[in-house]
Amino acid sequence: MGFLKETIRGVSWMGSLRIFSRFLTLLKTAILARLLVPAQFGVFGIVTLTIALFEILTETGINTVLIQEDKNIKPLVNTAWVISIFRGILISFLVCLGALPLANFFSSPQAMKFLLLASLIPLIRGFINPSIVKFQKNLEFKKEFNLRLAILLVESLTAIIGVFWTRSIVSLIFALIVGAGLEVVFSFVFCRPRPHFIWEGQKAKKIISQGKWVTLTGVFSYLVDQGDDAVVGKILGMGSLGLYQMAYKISNLPFTEITDVASRVTFPVYSKITQDKTRVKRAFKKTLLATVFLVVPGVAIIFFFPELIIKIILGEQWLGAAQALRVLALFGLTRAIGGSVRPIFFAFKKQDVAARISIAKLFLLALFIFPLTLKFGVSGTAMAVLASSLLVQPLIWKSIREVLR
Repeated sequence: MGFLKETIRGVSWMGSLRIFSRFLTLLKTAILARLLVPAQFGVFGIVTLTIALFEILTETGINTVLIQEDKNIKPLVNTAWVISIFRGILISFLVCLGALPLANFFSSPQAMKFLLLASLIPLIRGFINPSIVKFQKNLEFKKEFNLRLAILLVESLTAIIGVFWTRSIVSLIFALIVGAGLEVVFSFVFCRPRPHFIWEGQKAKKIISQGKWVTLTGVFSYLVDQGDDAVVGKILGMGSLGLYQMAYKISNLPFTEITDVASRVTFPVYSKITQDKTRVKRAFKKTLLATVFLVVPGVAIIFFFPELIIKIILGEQWLGAAQALRVLALFGLTRAIGGSVRPIFFAFKKQDVAARISIAKLFLLALFIFPLTLKFGVSGTAMAVLASSLLVQPLIWKSIREVLR
C-alpha cells in the first residue's frame, strides 16, 4: 500500500508539473509561431537535432544507474559528476566541429552560427549536480515540481521576450543557455550531496558498464525519433521541416506528457518492487489502462479537427501541416501505449531488450520513410513513422511477457 500511495502522490505532482509545463509550452509555441516563420523553426530544428544527436552518442546512463542503485548513491556522485563534465566538454567540441558540415548537409548556411552558439548548452549542463536524480529516486516529486517549473518559467519568458525583440531564433538558443545555467545553480543549492572533482576508476567502470545498454537504446531511439526530421530537412527543406516538427510537437504533446509522467513515477517504483512480479504486473496493468483512457479522447479530437487546431494554436500559415498532424495523432496513441512498457525493462535492468526493440523500429522506419516522403511529402513521413510504430508492437508485447513471466 505504501508504494501505491507514493505512486499516486508522484503522479499527482508530476501530472501537475506536466500540466503547467505543457500549458506554458503551448502558450510559448502559439506566440512564437506568429513571430517566426516555418523556415526559422526548421533551422532551430537543426540545432536541437544536432545537440540531441551528440548527447545520445555520448550518453553514459548515469541517471538510470543511480536510480537502479540499491545502496546510497553518495559514493558514486563525485565520479558521476566528473564523467558528466567531460561529457559536456566533448559534446560542445563535437557540435563546434560538426557545425559547418551539418550546415552544408542541410543546405542551410545560417545554421552554422546558431550551432556554434548552441554548443554552450551541453558544456553548461555537464556541471549539473548528479544528486538531482535523488528527487526521482526517492519519489520526492514535489521538490522536482518546484525546480522544473521555475526553470521552465524563466526559459519560456526569456524566449518570448527575446524573440519579440529580435525576431530571431538566436533568442531561443539563448533561452536554452539560461535554462541550463539555472539548472546547474539549482542542483547545487537544493540537492545533496554536492559533488567534488574526484575521479575513481572502479566506480567509473561500474557506471559506464551498467549504462552501456542505456546508451545503445538511446542511440537507436534517437534515430527513430529524430531520423524523420533529418530526412525531411534534407529532402524537403527548412520550411517543410518547420511544418513537420510543429505537427509532431502538437500531435504528441498530450500523449507523450501522459507517458512521461507515468514513466518518471513508475520506473523508481517498479525498481523498488522487482522482487514481487505479481505486484509489478498489477501496477503495470493499471498504468496501461489509465494511459489508454486518458489518451484516446485527445487522439479523436486531433484526428478529426486538425485544421481547426492549427488555426487556433499556430495560425493559418501553418495549415500545410494539417494532414501530417492527423496521421501523427494516431502515432501518438501507439507511442503513449508503447512508452508505458519501457519503465518495466529498465526497472528489471533489461536495457538490452529496449535496445533491440529500438533497432527493430529503426529498421522499419528506414524501410518506409524515403519512398513515402518522396511521394507524399511531410504526410508521407508521418505515415512512415506510424507504420514503424504499429509493426513493432508485437515485439514489444512479446518482450514484456517474457520479462514478467
